[in-house]
Amino acid sequence: MTSEAYIWIWLPDEYEPVVCGKLEADNSIFSFVYGRSYLERSNAIALDPRELPLQDEVFSPSFGETHSVIRDAAPDVWGRRVLEYKSGGRPLTELDYLLQTGRDRIGALDARPESNEYTNIQFDQHASIEDLLNAAEKVEAGQPLPESLGNALLHGSSVGGARPKSLLNDEDCKWIAKFSSTTDHYPVVRSEYAAMWLAGECGIEVPVMKLLKVLGKDVLLVKRFDRKLISDHWCRRFLISGLTALQLHETEALLASYPEMASFIRRFGANFPADAQQLYRRMIFNILIGNTDDHARNHAFFWDGHHYTLTPAYDIYPLQRAGQTANQAMAVGDNGRESTIRNALSQSELFGVTPEDANSIQEQLREIIEKKWDEAADYAGITKNESKILKQATILSPACFY
Repeated sequence: MTSEAYIWIWLPDEYEPVVCGKLEADNSIFSFVYGRSYLERSNAIALDPRELPLQDEVFSPSFGETHSVIRDAAPDVWGRRVLEYKSGGRPLTELDYLLQTGRDRIGALDARPESNEYTNIQFDQHASIEDLLNAAEKVEAGQPLPESLGNALLHGSSVGGARPKSLLNDEDCKWIAKFSSTTDHYPVVRSEYAAMWLAGECGIEVPVMKLLKVLGKDVLLVKRFDRKLISDHWCRRFLISGLTALQLHETEALLASYPEMASFIRRFGANFPADAQQLYRRMIFNILIGNTDDHARNHAFFWDGHHYTLTPAYDIYPLQRAGQTANQAMAVGDNGRESTIRNALSQSELFGVTPEDANSIQEQLREIIEKKWDEAADYAGITKNESKILKQATILSPACFY
């Protein structure tokens, strides 16, 4: 059984990866050590200056099986499901997930069994979006699919989240393709497009998106912000999840907090208070549209070896709920995760936002959502009845203003 992996990194603005260290397993707990040649590089950066400082020593994880920043490079729920499907049900270890996922994974790290040469095995990156959609549906249904399509889907196995998705490339763009799920009971993909468009109207930075209809199904293309094209070469941007920023394990996700994330920005960010204020705006927006899936992995930060900066927003969509009251996935203010504007206003100063400005922000966002939701729904092809249901149960829920 494989017990080690070499961690490769694309350094800032570099086109080719280099080995930065080795991950070694001992009874399912991983230790990490930087390579001596990497430590000697003038442009070497620490993967995580708090948990993995740039030093010649053996590092054990602070919590969990492996170091959080390396866990960020592993597949999430959907990617693990694809890999388990490919394995034929064979149990997989954390190292298996790291090594078997697609090479074009999110961020600037990769895990490989070899250290001497990086072989960029190309899965079928030119599979059509129709084929990828069909493959994702077969995985959801547990049905067999051709090896070629399995490899194409594997290409996107490191993309985070629980919903079906894959990666798609064209000449000058890289996209995440997000598919409808067979379990959807309302138009989730179209709702995400509407919410993300509306977020942009509310002064929240969002990536470029396209909404398609493929084989009668909704597909959302989201332009990847962890890649940039420089002189015809793709460079990878290092990023960490909000969970890593907060130094929390997966099992501690409910301990995550927006104010603590603002504190991280204050201590380690390049753009305080601007990034903290942007985070605050996102928090208010999530409450107002009913996005309660705003957990710490749905926030991320770029890392350049010196400072962290907030990435564009992603995975924002209204979630239908049975009752009016709700909780956010992360703590908001004095009343914990309570999904109310009153709670969001209670600790605004930790975000670099005065109480007066905080009230102005929530009023501004509320007005924009009231004014433009119908336009956003129309852009997304949401029917009037579907829109009415979302507005009654989720969008600007009266419970937000208790």
